[in-house]
Amino acid sequence: MSPRLAHTGLNVTDLDRSLAFYRDVLGFALLAEGKEDDRRYAFLGEDDGQPLVTLWQQARGAYDRDRPGLHHLAFTADSVDRVQAYETALRAAGVDFAYEGVVAHREGGTSGGIFFHDPDGIRLEISAPLGPDGAPAPHASAPTCGFF
Repeated sequence: MSPRLAHTGLNVTDLDRSLAFYRDVLGFALLAEGKEDDRRYAFLGEDDGQPLVTLWQQARGAYDRDRPGLHHLAFTADSVDRVQAYETALRAAGVDFAYEGVVAHREGGTSGGIFFHDPDGIRLEISAPLGPDGAPAPHASAPTCGFF
């Protein structure tokens, strides 16, 4: 059996700004936060207390997609309607999207979602396993999540 993902830690430049995004726009519960010297951090997750995303205020500059490391962070929703509700909230918050609307994971695929960037430019995805039938795929042969 391989290890399971427990949580994903992200370096951020401004913890307050990132908290507002992940908590207020995406709906994660703030489980804990702290400060040690000039280091600030926050653990976010669901109400069960299990952290899913940890934020560490220790970065400078913007996310660099050309460097080794995190490619993107993908979340799943139970329906395409829920994905579209997230899209509406994210657009209201002025978030930068990679594609217009819900797109398929691949040409002719039955799964798909939205692809966007957090306040530091980290690439994020929210998708549903079923529902976006007939939605376009931005790339003819490559997976949609690969090159945004």
